[in-house]
Amino acid sequence: MLNHISSAHLKGDFFGGLTATIIALPMALSFGMATGLGAPAGLWGAVLVGLTAALFGGTPSLISEPTGPMTVMFTTIIANLTANVDDPAMAIPMAFTVVMMAGLFQILLGTFKLGRYVTMMPYMVISGFISGTGIVLMILQLPACLGHPIPPGGVLGILRALPDLLSNIQSRDALLAVITLFILYFTPKRVRDIFPAQLMALILGTLITSIFFADGAVRCIGILPNGLPQLVKPHFELSHLQLMVVSSGILGVLGSIDALLTSVVADSITRTEHDSNKELIGQGLGNLVSGLFGGLPGAGATMGTILNIKSGGRTALSGVIRALLLMIIILGFRDLTAKIPLSVLGAIGVKLGFDIADWNLLKLAHRLSLKGALIMHSVVLITIFVDIMVAVGVGVFMANLLTIERMSTTQSKTIKTVVSVADDEVQLTELEKSLLDEAQGRVLIFYLAGHLVFGVAKTISREYKAIKGYDAIIFDVREASHIGITSSLAIENAIQEALENNHQVYIVGAKDSTLQRFRALGVLDCVPPSHVCDNLANAIAAAVARIKKHS
Repeated sequence: MLNHISSAHLKGDFFGGLTATIIALPMALSFGMATGLGAPAGLWGAVLVGLTAALFGGTPSLISEPTGPMTVMFTTIIANLTANVDDPAMAIPMAFTVVMMAGLFQILLGTFKLGRYVTMMPYMVISGFISGTGIVLMILQLPACLGHPIPPGGVLGILRALPDLLSNIQSRDALLAVITLFILYFTPKRVRDIFPAQLMALILGTLITSIFFADGAVRCIGILPNGLPQLVKPHFELSHLQLMVVSSGILGVLGSIDALLTSVVADSITRTEHDSNKELIGQGLGNLVSGLFGGLPGAGATMGTILNIKSGGRTALSGVIRALLLMIIILGFRDLTAKIPLSVLGAIGVKLGFDIADWNLLKLAHRLSLKGALIMHSVVLITIFVDIMVAVGVGVFMANLLTIERMSTTQSKTIKTVVSVADDEVQLTELEKSLLDEAQGRVLIFYLAGHLVFGVAKTISREYKAIKGYDAIIFDVREASHIGITSSLAIENAIQEALENNHQVYIVGAKDSTLQRFRALGVLDCVPPSHVCDNLANAIAAAVARIKKHS
């Protein structure tokens, strides 16, 4: 289960890990501060998730660390628990317990080989959710950019307090935020390729604070706690267990989607193929360990992974090197963080949130599909103004309704009725046509094909009720690959009504699973065994003969 650590690509892995460390440091600091738990939570999350996922994951070049969507989701979980638990002091241990549970959930997904199903969520939902988290991340950084602590109440609390924040801007903090954003947006690409703009802004902002501003003039991180992180004892409250389970499930699914999508990006660059299930186990172990030691949850990070690969990283050793370098910085150079301005980290978070949002699709979605655009924009708005978990649920529900509608429309076209050879919608053999001619319109073929799910049941009932003037009806299900329960019930109702009206009923080409369902519904108790046929011509011949006999 443990990945083999090879030195075959030592040089490339070292420089890949070093580059990923440089980009991870400001991101981890920014994410830690965004949650309100402080820089250590972000840094140790980057170390523990990254190291564990590298050792046990299924994508050799993947860099795992706290990401924007995971940070926003975790911030929401903290806010929900703080607002609901009786003792707010227990909200943080419970939040880290949720991270551990999310890790266990990911391990289960990987163990039961469900990795390939995780990314099947509709893209409009994923894009809307990611865009919403990007905007939320930007909003969460606004107080720090303006020189203020984050007001209570999450996103809505910040928006309500925004007029007061703007009327009391701390000029030095705001200046540093503007300088940081200028560096992030306007540093030439050839310079960024050599020296990441985030680290450049972090160093320059720290130097300006140290040289030009007196102690306390600008809000800073302060010195990191000494030593290794403390073990967090899992804490459960039965009255809030449902909230914790739901939160952990969504956090686990989000982390899995985030990681596996990044793994696909890594595969496209390295021309390799990752192991989805092994990666989920690695990600789950990473979040489990991170939660146990008070670190933020994480997932595969696209930016860090791409930089790692472009710098030569090819094996799990690059992720191990990155985690160890970060640990050395935390333990050996903790005093250097004392003068890092929070406004600089806030500005880095604003830029990251802006980059996360899928602005192009937000602008073009209505041209692709109005209904798809409605889903995406609904998910964005619910993510921002209501709750991330609600946004995911509503988005998936709306997307499923749209999918069912499309499937039903397509499948309804495969339901046809034939009473004479003039009806050319269904291909009949010469023998079947000849026999149908003999029936003189008194035998009706009810043709069903394809995958018949519950959305088609209404069409079956409507088509049946529209037909009149026949003595025998043949339900031809030879081309029906699957008949769902609801569609089976609709067919059963049509058969029962036909029998009540003294019409003959024949069933042609029913597969074993369909026959079993009809038997369970009691349909076969009413239809003579001789009327259950494998061949359409035999069914037509039997129906014609019986009609002539009773004429």
